[in-house]
Amino acid sequence: FDDPENLGIAVGDGIAKQFGLSIGSQLTLVSPQGNITPLGVTPRVKSYTVNAIFKLGMSQYDSAFIFMPFTEAQLYFNSEEKATVIELFVDDPDDMDELIPRIANSVGREVFIADWRTRDQNLFNALEVERNVMFMILTLIVLVAALNIISSLIMLVKDKGRDIAILRTMGANRAAIMRVFMMTGSAIGVVGTILGVVLGIVVTLNIRSIQNFFNWITGSDVWDPTVRFLTEIPAKMDPYETVAVIIMALVLSFLATLFPSWRASQLDPIEALRYE
Repeated sequence: FDDPENLGIAVGDGIAKQFGLSIGSQLTLVSPQGNITPLGVTPRVKSYTVNAIFKLGMSQYDSAFIFMPFTEAQLYFNSEEKATVIELFVDDPDDMDELIPRIANSVGREVFIADWRTRDQNLFNALEVERNVMFMILTLIVLVAALNIISSLIMLVKDKGRDIAILRTMGANRAAIMRVFMMTGSAIGVVGTILGVVLGIVVTLNIRSIQNFFNWITGSDVWDPTVRFLTEIPAKMDPYETVAVIIMALVLSFLATLFPSWRASQLDPIEALRYE
């Protein structure tokens, strides 16, 4: 990349596709900040060899950025021995509120500092809103599933009314009947939660293959990077969020069993066996 005998540039994957570039292709760059002549400023035109094609995973960078050696960039933009921007990489990107004042104080003069949160604020705000909304949608989905548990247990109580009455006449109290149906409904919730977690892990670990499969089925890109900014569907397992979802599903499943179990415990054995 920075070899004097093979000086070249690195272009983004989006730029390479847009202009049909490959390794070894020539790309001509035009800059309005050229040489000053008696007739005015002439544009600077120079051709470079494409030595590398990079893919960062964000279309706004892959379609707009070109990297070249620093000394060559200074010559091209008439900025010898100057740097317009200094970029810092930190170990913890979430610790910017503490680092920005320290960086500003170390410079010793007024300076403009922009971190990753301000440069892509709209994108990260959209991701945060989508994250919260998706959790609400997931909660509603689990709630609908819990309502199915309620309906199935109510039908089970009606179907087993005679058996419940027999158990009551044999000495089973209301609490015992309630525990039986609570265990039945909770078992459904536990099994469903386990299957959901396993399925979610499989999908998360194979999200790229699933995306390629649907691209092959539809014949088009189901995840357009120009619209969604990211070239691939982001999938990362967060243990804390996973545990939170599991607890939410189990709690809702348990709460869904309370009303049908209470109805079963309140069944009058005399009324249930009246026509038997």
